Amino acid sequence: MKHFLPCLLLTLLALASPASAADRPNIVFILADDLGYGDLGCYGHPVAKTPNIDRLAQSGVRFTQHYSNGPECSPTRTAFLTGRYQQRVGGLECALGTGNVGRYDDAIRLAKVRDLGLPADRTVIPGALKASGYTCGIFGKWHLGYEPKFNPMEHGWDAFFGYMGGNVHYFNHRETSDLHVLFKGRLPVYRKGYMTELITDDSIEFIQQNKSGPFFLYVSHECPHFPFQGPGDDAKIVTAENWMDVDAETYVAMLQNLDSELGRLLGAINHAGIANNTVVVFVSDNGGFAGAANMGGLREAKGTTFEGGIRVPLIIRWPGHMKPGSTCHQPCITFDLTRSFLQLAKANVSEQLLDGHDIIGHVSSGQDDYERNLFWRGRRGERTWSAVRSGNQKYVRKAEGDERDEWMFDLSSDREENTNLLPGGRVNNLRELLADWETEVKSSR
Repeated sequence: MKHFLPCLLLTLLALASPASAADRPNIVFILADDLGYGDLGCYGHPVAKTPNIDRLAQSGVRFTQHYSNGPECSPTRTAFLTGRYQQRVGGLECALGTGNVGRYDDAIRLAKVRDLGLPADRTVIPGALKASGYTCGIFGKWHLGYEPKFNPMEHGWDAFFGYMGGNVHYFNHRETSDLHVLFKGRLPVYRKGYMTELITDDSIEFIQQNKSGPFFLYVSHECPHFPFQGPGDDAKIVTAENWMDVDAETYVAMLQNLDSELGRLLGAINHAGIANNTVVVFVSDNGGFAGAANMGGLREAKGTTFEGGIRVPLIIRWPGHMKPGSTCHQPCITFDLTRSFLQLAKANVSEQLLDGHDIIGHVSSGQDDYERNLFWRGRRGERTWSAVRSGNQKYVRKAEGDERDEWMFDLSSDREENTNLLPGGRVNNLRELLADWETEVKSSR
């Protein structure tokens, strides 16, 4: 019974009649990897020049309270593709280890039976979009299972070029173990070039081939994830021993190259004559890497459920539907984009199968901002980071072995999370909300 609803969904989608192409926009979803909240010029980076991304914000909406679903990459990507909290899937509350290693008990259990990854029958993207007439391509990082059964093509993508793992050498495209993980479709492939630019190359080719639309393009960049290699660092020696060594100057070069590549992508959209009917979304999968990223004054970094680990940049441009140069303060989260994309595509998906809200519809219709509850839990080894935000109140918990630390903050006056309000306040209510949510999203896998 555990796969009954997803299978029923796919059956209903197969029988659905796609809406006419004229009333559905193309969708370009650009996901940066480990991009900190303050890593862009339009979010206050003091050094990096990101004119193309800044112009995207000037022609669209910049969000100030957008969150990733997880403090690491695999969890957020799972939430995006399923439209639900990643905890419902099982085994994906932590980034998968190199070579498909599980990093906490549930993930270790699944890895032992070669079932660690995102099952295709749990996803709504791309299946629901394809049933609504979209051609769907993904280019770049996957990181949702190394086994052939987890390959993006098994999820229904029409085109895939990228790597199965979590990060690769930007020039030889191998993991630290020298494992070859670069694929085109279902087959291994060898390419020359800088990873950020190769991802853009194939994304532009997809646009050119599908400009008659409608299409959904998922541009899943590695940048600015380690190893820290700029576009001119092909001779730089990078080994397993220095793979994660921070190089601040190189990090800025990587950010600026990412910006140039986004400029190239936007240029291809303009050249194809489809800019006015294309929604462009730029966002990060989690907070920035400690010591490299600029968190814009937020506390901590990737891997934690403090704001620096989960609050990330989000920019959306939809010509004629969103006010250029505007700012949105509505709290939102990654899988809100999933619901929005399905709504834009007029896809036939039951609301009961989605956890997110339609954030694009919220902004484009000019609705007033509202309070909501958001939840996080990330696990690695014996450590568990959890959090709940209810309105402006946020509760954070770190548990490791017998040790437990707790914090509570009022984000309306303390975005930087400097003042722990415990003991006192609404903490018991927030603890209860978190406990109820953990029960509700428990995996059956």
